[in-house]
Amino acid sequence: MLTMSYRPMLKRNRQKKTNYRKREALLISRSSFITVKISDQNVICQVLKPTLAGDVVISSVHSRELKKYGWKGSMNSLPACYLIGFLLGKKSMEKGTTSAILYTGKDAFTSRIAASLKGITDAGFNVPVSEDIYPTDERIRGKHIAEYAKILKEDQETYKIRFSLLLKDGLEPEDYPSHFEATRNSISDNLMRNTNKLI
Repeated sequence: MLTMSYRPMLKRNRQKKTNYRKREALLISRSSFITVKISDQNVICQVLKPTLAGDVVISSVHSRELKKYGWKGSMNSLPACYLIGFLLGKKSMEKGTTSAILYTGKDAFTSRIAASLKGITDAGFNVPVSEDIYPTDERIRGKHIAEYAKILKEDQETYKIRFSLLLKDGLEPEDYPSHFEATRNSISDNLMRNTNKLI
């Protein structure tokens, strides 16, 4: 007579919050790790260190923080994800952490996560990833948004509806690439000044 055994699934696994195999490998490696969480409107990136008492946040950046550096674009677009990663990389290095691995848990790997990683590595941070996964520089700079805006501008009504939030903040979507570069430079300049004050 065959008997069936029931193996209960762990709660966080049932809720699709934790991949325990990935988590075990992470803990064994004792490496700092990067998480990227993307919502409908915002992005939060963190560098954390696993400990027996729980994960310790080394540095954290929320997309709203980009406003301090002059960013007027979308808070969860490819350009924004890159800038968030770039800012996180700079902040983490200021705190003495220069390398980490990506931990996605149960989340799928997307182009926006890849853009964040590109920003982190461009900041000088060491992340073991293949450059083949990164979006193109044109997409990271928002060139596709600018080109779409130029096409859509022929229909002013649709153009104003589609880009209402950007226009309200004083950013013409056709200027996305130059605005991206200005914000990136602002992040670098501000953090460099802060570092010089500490020396």
